[in-house]
Amino acid sequence: MRADSQGVQIAYELLGEGEPLTLVQGLGYDRRGFGRLPELLAERFRVAVIDNRGVGESDEPEGPYTVPQMAADVAAVLDDAGIERTNLFGVSLGGFIAQEFALAYPGRVAKLVLCSTMPGGPKSHPMPAHGLEAFGRFPTMEREAGLRLMVENSLGARGVRDVPGLADEIYAYRLERAPSLAAWQAQAVAGATFDAYDRIGAIAVPTLVLHGGADNVVDTRNGELLGELIPNARVEIVPDRGHLMVWEDSERVAQLVTEFLLQ
Repeated sequence: MRADSQGVQIAYELLGEGEPLTLVQGLGYDRRGFGRLPELLAERFRVAVIDNRGVGESDEPEGPYTVPQMAADVAAVLDDAGIERTNLFGVSLGGFIAQEFALAYPGRVAKLVLCSTMPGGPKSHPMPAHGLEAFGRFPTMEREAGLRLMVENSLGARGVRDVPGLADEIYAYRLERAPSLAAWQAQAVAGATFDAYDRIGAIAVPTLVLHGGADNVVDTRNGELLGELIPNARVEIVPDRGHLMVWEDSERVAQLVTEFLLQ
């Protein structure tokens, strides 16, 4: 299915039945990039999974993009799907989009889950050195080597070392589904220019903050920071999990999200 967002076609898919839950992905990943998480959540919820602009089957308009644009894309999907109010899950850049959506469309969010993300801006904790090095090298590398680097950096040491075949599985997905470099950079600018630090205190809905304790991309301390800034937030740090914890430990993430939403 595709929704029209001011002339940009945004692809999405609906899974399962029940209370609405919308999943928003991070930088360069499309709706196939959640591992088993959507199907696990679809056992209890009506799950909408979205291809952000620039990835998957959505249009790739000229960039750079902004987070408010991408939040408006989510609103267009909900309108097209006939969903007035939803639980909202955002991971990484998708967490930026989810924060912006909750601020711009407060009546349309029931509960909020922010995973592997941060408030943005200069007051947030910077990217760990290991992640900075990988992100700096990626645009200069041959495509296959660059994708492998980004997968292993985002997955983290435990996921690469202790979960057999996971890095290969995600790498194969990235080879098949990775966006163009131009689209990746357009989304990256949206993330780099996002700053909700002084605004997210206005988020009034119950919020669950999930973060991996070994995240190389978004410093784990940002999860605690979100918990401090959002009035009705609970923070859950999952030890040893990396930035791709939604894929590395889909079952645990699904359990935590389900328990939170059914409270």
